[in-house]
Amino acid sequence: MRLCIPAEAGRLDAAVDARLGRAACFVLVDGDTGAMLGAVENHQNRQSASGAGIQAGQTIANAGTEALLCTNIGPKAFRVLKAAGIRVYLGAASTVAETVAAFKEGRLAEAAEANVEGHWA
Repeated sequence: MRLCIPAEAGRLDAAVDARLGRAACFVLVDGDTGAMLGAVENHQNRQSASGAGIQAGQTIANAGTEALLCTNIGPKAFRVLKAAGIRVYLGAASTVAETVAAFKEGRLAEAAEANVEGHWA
């Protein structure tokens, strides 16, 4: 399974970014092996006045993601990801690698809806 984690840098030891739409990048990881597959920069959304969640959702979908592992997700990004068939899991840990481990151990909860309002800053 191809996993995606919003992060402050494109590394497995990078901190997870709690703000999906304005994350520095999205780290792609093989859920079976834990190996990093790459990172997708999110420069275009960092200073966006609006629509960052929607654009982030589209970027994540375009990366071939099957599951997003995150701390928070707003309603617009959630709708984009669900429409693309991407599963969303909440409860991300402090780093990308720790989050992947928590996912593999079944410690992340699949989201049925957004857990924050849009523009929560």
